[in-house]
Amino acid sequence: MTKERATFPSGTGADLHVDLRIELRGTGLRSGLMDALRDAVRSGRLAPGTRLPSSRTLAADLGVARNTVADAYAELVTEGWLTARQGSGTRVARRTAPRRPAPSPQRPGPVRGRPAYSLVPGSPDLASFPRTEWLKAARRAITAAPHEAFGYGDPRGRPELRTVLAEYLARARGVYADPDRVVICSGYAHGLMLLGSVLRSGPRSSGPGRRVREVAVEAYGLDLHWKRLTDAGLRLSALGFDERGTRTGDLAALDGAGAVLLTPAHQFPMGVALPPDRRTAAVDWACATGGLVLEDDYDGEFRYDRQPIGALQGLDPERVVYLGTASKSLAPGLRLAWMVVPEALVGEVAAAKGESDWASGALDQLTLAEFISSGAYDRHVRAMRLRYRRRRDELVGALAERAPGIRVSGIAAGMHAVLELPPGTERAVVRAAAWQGLAVEGLGRFHHPSTPPGPDALVVGYGTPADSAWSGALDALCRVLP
Repeated sequence: MTKERATFPSGTGADLHVDLRIELRGTGLRSGLMDALRDAVRSGRLAPGTRLPSSRTLAADLGVARNTVADAYAELVTEGWLTARQGSGTRVARRTAPRRPAPSPQRPGPVRGRPAYSLVPGSPDLASFPRTEWLKAARRAITAAPHEAFGYGDPRGRPELRTVLAEYLARARGVYADPDRVVICSGYAHGLMLLGSVLRSGPRSSGPGRRVREVAVEAYGLDLHWKRLTDAGLRLSALGFDERGTRTGDLAALDGAGAVLLTPAHQFPMGVALPPDRRTAAVDWACATGGLVLEDDYDGEFRYDRQPIGALQGLDPERVVYLGTASKSLAPGLRLAWMVVPEALVGEVAAAKGESDWASGALDQLTLAEFISSGAYDRHVRAMRLRYRRRRDELVGALAERAPGIRVSGIAAGMHAVLELPPGTERAVVRAAAWQGLAVEGLGRFHHPSTPPGPDALVVGYGTPADSAWSGALDALCRVLP
């Protein structure tokens, strides 16, 4: 058996080509070519109407005599596999595809319909993505982009984006962010994965972030993020939680932890801001032990009742790694996030990223840089802040009227609220919501298994539904609440 590769034109255009590997079977070249073409048509690799190369071209590609190809074409035309017309060349015949054997029966699994409404937290209002402004920014960015922007580039990301992010984060979030210390990554989870790898292996330079075996996390959070750390070979220990938030004073009692992951501006999912004394305690612990604070500032811009709380990183830029993302402010589909890392760790983080992902969508990075520098990002965040505040107020109003026994908390910022339930009712309410076609999450979904169980509650995201579905989602929610 021999294998030859030929290039076939695709569609009706003469200069459109696709690569197709064909196998010439047996000892006869003509019969082998015919079998290969039949298989290509039968399997769908050559679609009906596809124009084949001339006998001269295909013969040259395969290294066989032209008459061999011409005879094979003629016989396949006779059999009905191909058609040949003067001026149109040889094409795959437009014929009914042969019936495929029915797949073997499988045991039916449970059928789960798509919910009519979703109040699952963690996603913004995707219908409000600023398409027009983003397209304008993309056009300006690609027009001004230097040629080298289309290469691999710096693993830290495009300098245009790192520069405007440093300016924005300093202005809006109080972050000390030199462009050289900004690293662009493909989403927050990607950044956490890179940090986990660096901490586990230990930095090659002096400074913070000694070789780490254990990371402290909050009692509530996303198991996806915890898994990124455990996948890097790190153990986790969970800190206590009370009405004032994460008990960072407990860090002093953890002998093995070398880093702590916190959401200080707006704890997810409980929704509280870390008070000043506990913010200071976390930084003091890092200074005293040589550890690191990993600050997740996932929706720090969305605070409604007063100015957003500044980032923890500003207290000690050499002991805090700041992580932000466009997933909540714009859309998770952009896969753009950023880290501001201590100077001593920049090289290690960039090297870790370079080994796995040299570039994080250069054109999207340039577009976001233009989007921010033009002021469109600030305008969008302000508009969404008003939109989410209105949603929050409507949620609180509906609950006060139709479910007055439900206490709502965690609503000073972000895109979700915590609805406290009577003890022992959380699972039943989540099941009842599913019957109503409503997707919601119970608080237990976000609870770290090593800490004592918390109260029964729902974590209700009010950013996701489109305007047309918002009132229906509120109705469904109120119907299932006890």
